[in-house]
Amino acid sequence: MSDYSNYNLGGGDLSNKKQEVMDQVRSELALANAQELINKINEKCYLKCVPKPGSRLESGEQACLSKCMDRYMEAWNVVSRAYVSRLQRESQGGNL
Repeated sequence: MSDYSNYNLGGGDLSNKKQEVMDQVRSELALANAQELINKINEKCYLKCVPKPGSRLESGEQACLSKCMDRYMEAWNVVSRAYVSRLQRESQGGNL
């Protein structure tokens, strides 16, 4: 029984530990999202902009890749903001 009461007395420590775990999970999710973004950009833009791979990129290919990456990242950000906004509304009780 004393083990249980000691466990309850350390509630602040448990709360801190929970926050640390949550922060770690958020960090890992952010890293996974960044990796997903990079992989998708590489996949989509490279296929679109580099029809015949060679030893170097032509100037047109470089420009295409740059524009494609910019557009893809902008779209990713729009979708991400909308998703986060929706999650926040739903967590506040405003389910759609």
